[in-house]
Amino acid sequence: MDMTERGPTKVTRNAPLADAEEAGDQRLGETVRLLRQRAGLSIQDVANRTGLSTGMISQLERARAMPSIRTLRLLSVALDVPISYFFEDSAAPAPQRYIVRKNHRRLLRLTSSGVVKEALTPAGKGELEFYELTLNPGGSSGTDFVQHTGEKAGYILSGSLRLWLDHEAHVLEAGDSFRFPSIVPHMFDNPTQRVARVLWVTTLRRSDPAPD
Repeated sequence: MDMTERGPTKVTRNAPLADAEEAGDQRLGETVRLLRQRAGLSIQDVANRTGLSTGMISQLERARAMPSIRTLRLLSVALDVPISYFFEDSAAPAPQRYIVRKNHRRLLRLTSSGVVKEALTPAGKGELEFYELTLNPGGSSGTDFVQHTGEKAGYILSGSLRLWLDHEAHVLEAGDSFRFPSIVPHMFDNPTQRVARVLWVTTLRRSDPAPD
């Protein structure tokens, strides 16, 4: 076992898990860089579109930093791709157009945020995205409120989710659900010592402006 510091807390990880996470970080950085280059954008262009610093974008592309969910949402809007483009490809022999098998979900591990997102919708652009979120104790969407067009909805499968809407906290337990316009400033976290699992739906609009 070795001690690896990733994010604000120090955790113990075995070597295979650490190697897998490092590979995931590298793949995510390469994806961001390739999408940026394909769009003919400089790092400064992306910084202007997202409000992120050029240093943050450069570090992310070089796998020196892990993004929050808010950062990925900003990048998805700036690069005109669904957030699912940043997910790991599954080991499926051939993707299906309309169906996602349980063992073939694409994954996005936000290690520093304590969040794992599993895509429940097939790859490609559409009007909505559907995820299963796993939040470790203390996991969160980030430290800033976000807002954009569209709607979000969800259902708590297990554990607890604290959903902040317009700076008001709502603690949701297993069996609770929600829906709200995405223009409402929002964020979420797991303030408990138990893992939380949430079904999460987001509607997409290609004309969405970058959130503030």
